[in-house]
Parts: sequence; structure tokens; C-alpha cells
Amino acid sequence: MKRKLSWMCAAVIGLSAFPAFMTAAAPATPPLINAEPTEPAPSPATEAPVVAQTAPSREVKLTFAQIAPPPGSMALRGVNPNGGIEFGMRSDEVASKAVLNLEYTPSPSLLPVQSQLKVYLNDELMGVLPVTKEQLGKKTLAQVPINPLFITDFNRVRLEFVGHYRDVCENPASSTLWLDIGRNSALDLTYNMLAVNNDLSHFPVPFFDPRDNRPVTLPIVFADMPDLAQQQAASIVASWFGSRAGWRGQRFPVLYNHLPDRNAIVFATNDRRPDFLRDHPAVNAPVIEMMSHPDNPYVKLLVVFGRDDKDLLQAAKGIAQGNILFRGSSVVVNDVKPLLARKPYDAPNWVRTDRPVTFGELKTYEEQLQSSGLEPAPINVSLNLPPDLYLLRSNGIDMDLNYRYTSPPTKDSSRLDISLNNQFLQAFSLNSTQETNRLLLRLPVLQGLLDGKTDVSIPALKLGAMNQLRFDFRYMNPMPGGSVDNCITFQPVPNHVVIGDDSTIDFSKYYHFIAMPDLRAFANAGFPFSRMADLSDTLAVMPKTPTEAQMETLLNTVGAIGGQTGFPAINLTITD
Repeated sequence: MKRKLSWMCAAVIGLSAFPAFMTAAAPATPPLINAEPTEPAPSPATEAPVVAQTAPSREVKLTFAQIAPPPGSMALRGVNPNGGIEFGMRSDEVASKAVLNLEYTPSPSLLPVQSQLKVYLNDELMGVLPVTKEQLGKKTLAQVPINPLFITDFNRVRLEFVGHYRDVCENPASSTLWLDIGRNSALDLTYNMLAVNNDLSHFPVPFFDPRDNRPVTLPIVFADMPDLAQQQAASIVASWFGSRAGWRGQRFPVLYNHLPDRNAIVFATNDRRPDFLRDHPAVNAPVIEMMSHPDNPYVKLLVVFGRDDKDLLQAAKGIAQGNILFRGSSVVVNDVKPLLARKPYDAPNWVRTDRPVTFGELKTYEEQLQSSGLEPAPINVSLNLPPDLYLLRSNGIDMDLNYRYTSPPTKDSSRLDISLNNQFLQAFSLNSTQETNRLLLRLPVLQGLLDGKTDVSIPALKLGAMNQLRFDFRYMNPMPGGSVDNCITFQPVPNHVVIGDDSTIDFSKYYHFIAMPDLRAFANAGFPFSRMADLSDTLAVMPKTPTEAQMETLLNTVGAIGGQTGFPAINLTITD
């Protein structure tokens, strides 16, 4: 019996080794590489979150051209060896599979095997790709499996280049140390939907999820052709979701008495409601309720109920103004307090033009005004301005800049370069004897939006509705060198740079003037209607019997203006 069992074990072992032998002997056609796992493969029970077999799924291909910093390709160098991409995951989905498909070209001067590309997900090592002799100077395709257990709400894939071109006396700044990542590289993901409860405590999720970088598409459903009050209520809600969507973009398809196959907003009163709500009890106050799609439990509907149109307006303003404590599957909107009257040009997404503005007010995330590294990455600040800011014949824009930095070890050519809209302004030396500096600058300006045409004979700055102020700290770093017999080596230390939150820029000395009509100002900033962020000076004229397409045009327009101003159109007036 023991001998029989031994022969059976030997047969099983032999069969299991046979495919591996055949794979190793197979000819290598295209240079596709699979990264070896860095740890033993987990059991199927722990490889990915458990998802019901009937749960719908979607496959996503995120190319570097879409999600990597422009232009999408990455140039990894000895002194700047890191590159990365970022992506999010919706709270009503879970990742079940992820594969990173890389297209890269290593320098022909690299030492094989000693040079490698490391792949991290959220600082967890996912795989290592050694550079082989056959790959040097050639485009290479490689696949790196990503463990979906490490995928969270917000994720960062980091690529680290470890390059060597000689055994001794290497210079990290050598021009032969490079590895280029192609913009056709992509992250392939498979998401499974989760069945979530009808719970408003996470609102606006799932109707808008800040982790989702795709344009927001949120259908709006009416029982039939909406009257003016319902159009206004829908415009308020659409503009609020547009203000949340921001740079993602937004679209609001309109349906009459028909449900879409995705999350949607529904407007209904006791007397006018879509057919799927005909058996719903009548309401006695403005009510906001979250319910499942009658044909698909994974799709959610946000129903804005009311006794009449007045209730719908009250509920819509409650959503836009944040006066509602969302909890449970439904909430009653008892009271909505009016907001203080808006002032011209006070849109949250615009730089204030009535006083100096601090950089702390302009930053969009906590560490935006600081950078680290042997060559610190540029610090960028966005300046969204009203398009009618009149800068003609002005002396420039005043900026009070405070910044800190790691002092250079000696007095050298290290400097701070300041640019606006990719146009160089001025450079300042980084002093080796002090770590804090304060500059009072005046930025030269030229009136006009960026349109690719320049007819001036001297360098000047064009300001548009959207502008980028950039700070480059350029260090003259000492590098090791020498010969094989007299080698000088040391460990480079990263530099740290910070722009102070108390730095200011002042646009308060300028008038507002622009020749109208100007469709470019409308397309870029929703101007002149966005002059009042709540659209209190705007009158929208609609047909007496608007079609679905005409209603969609209205909602897309106010949603786009909300995305540009960052504020909902709670005081928009609509007439026919």
C-alpha cells in the first residue's frame, strides 16, 4: 500500500512539473514579461474580497495617457528615479482583479540584472522587473499582477527605477541612467458592484463619489414635462452636483416617466409622479428618499418628494445649502434658512479680487505647497480669475512670497524659478547662509486670454480665466565621481522646499471690464452669468413645452456653471 501511494505521488509530481518544463522550452515571441510574485501566493479564499457571483462587474482600462501627469509618459532618471499614477475606487464597488501592463525602454548603457524597475501599490511592493541584456535599448512589454487586497479608496502606483551603469564610481546624474515609461502603459482593473443599503448618511454617495474620476453622468427623471418650478428645483440640484463634480465634468440626461439603468434623481409630487411611484404613499412635507431601482437592486434612486412644486423647491434648496442632516432611508426637509446675499465675483472657485489672497486659501490639498527630493518636484498653484479682470496698462500684480528651503552646502547656482502659464518670470538665488526668504514681487501682465497668438515684441504675461503659477527650486547638487583608482562616493541627501501659506497675491487694484458678448468667457467661466455665483442676476428662458433634450441642455448648462464657480444656482430665475 505504501509503495502504491509512493508511485501515485511520484506521478502527480511528474505531471505538475510537466507544464512548467514545456513553458520554459517554448520559444519567446514578443518580449512580454510577467513579474515574479514577491511573496507566496495567497489562497483563493484570501486572494480577493468575496463578492456574490451575480453581482455586476465592469472592466476598466486606465492608460497612463489618461491618469499620469502630462504628457502621460515618464522619464525616470538617476537623480529622479520615481514616477507614479493615482486612481480611486468607488465606495459601492470592490476590486477583484488588477494588472499593470507596462511599456518601457531601458537605457542601452545599463548593467543587466543589477538595474531593475520596482512596482509599488500604496507603498507595498507588488513586483520587481529586472533589466536583462536582451531588453537594453529596446521597447519592452511587461505585466505586473496587483493584489486587489491592497486597493483602497485612494491609491497610488509608484514606479522606482534602480539603475547602474558601472560597478564603481557611478554618478547618479549621468545622462546614461534612464528608463522611459510609455504613455500606452495601462492599469487594467475589474470592479464588482456591492449591494448597498438605502442609507442617506453617506450622501452624496453613490450619486456622486469623489473617489470616481470619471465625468459625472446623473439622469434626472420627471413624471412628464416639468413646469417652471420643477425646472428650477432640478436646476438647483444639477448645479449643486456640478459644483461637486468640478474638473471631472458633468452631464444630466433627462427622462420623462422612464427610469434609466443607472443611479438617478427623481422629482415627484403627490399629484404628478412617475408610474413606478404610483403606489407610494402620499407625503405631508418635503421628503428626500433613497430607494432601489425596481428592476435592479444595485442601482439607487434619489427621489425628491413633495406635496406640490413649492415643496420640491424647498427640498432642492435644502440639498444645495446643506441644511439637511441626512440619515436613514428618508429625511423630511422641515426648514431651509435663506443664505446671505452673494456679492459679485465671490465664487468659491475664483481668486478673490477685493483683497489680497493667501496661498493657504488657494491650495486644494494639504501638502500642495511643499516638495522634497534631490531635485524637488515643481510646486503649482492654480489661479482661477474672473474673465473680465481689466489689467490693461497696469504695472503688474503684487505678490508677497515667503518660502523655506534646504540651504545649499556652498554658494552656487541653485535658484528659485517662477513661471506663470509656462512663461518664465524671474529667478532668485538660493542663499547658502539662510533658509527663509521673503520676496515682494510685481508680476508683469498683458490683458487677454490665452489663444496661442502673441503679437508683442517683449516678454509679457497673458492672464486667462484659468492660470498656473509654478515654482521650481533648482539645486546644483554635488555628485560623486573620480576614477576607478580614486573613487569618491557619498549618499545624496534629499532637499526640502516649502512655500509659506501666508504668502499672498493681490488682484484688488484692478477694474472689471470686458467687451460682450464673448462666448469664450462663457465657455471658460460661465461669464457673465457667473458674476453672481448663485445666478441671482440670471434669467433662463425655456419653451412652454420643453422636450427632454431642451431640459437636458438647461441642466447641463447650469451644472457646468456650478462646476466653474463651485456654488449652486439657488437663486436662478426661469421663465417661459
